[in-house]
Amino acid sequence: MAKPAQIKTKPTTVSVDDFIAAVTNEQQRKDSQTIRTMMEKASGAKAKMWGASLIGFGDKRYKSAATGREVDWFIIGFSPRKANLSLHLAINLEKQAATLQKLGKHKTGAGCIYIHKLEDVDTKVLQELINTAVKVK
Repeated sequence: MAKPAQIKTKPTTVSVDDFIAAVTNEQQRKDSQTIRTMMEKASGAKAKMWGASLIGFGDKRYKSAATGREVDWFIIGFSPRKANLSLHLAINLEKQAATLQKLGKHKTGAGCIYIHKLEDVDTKVLQELINTAVKVK
């Protein structure tokens, strides 16, 4: 097996509970706890910090079809950012267009789904997207 490329963002020993507790926006803090529960349920993996601000679930080695480069990363994850909640779901967003139309108020970009707050989206549809991302090989 090839040795994966070294990337800057790696798993850390920082407490996910402490990280979420330090989120200053109360709505984002509550939404982060809910998303954490949704992702733990879907992945069967405990949350762990990746770098300073990403919460990841599970481990996967990704290989670039273009370069053959491999990196170790999480299966699914999210980050409570100042402007929004950034959900990292390794799914083809174009193939999920019909599901995304049912999601509610969101933006997409570079394999991420951005939502301002959970009450803006249908959480059942969000759970469906998370479940789909976990199944991607």
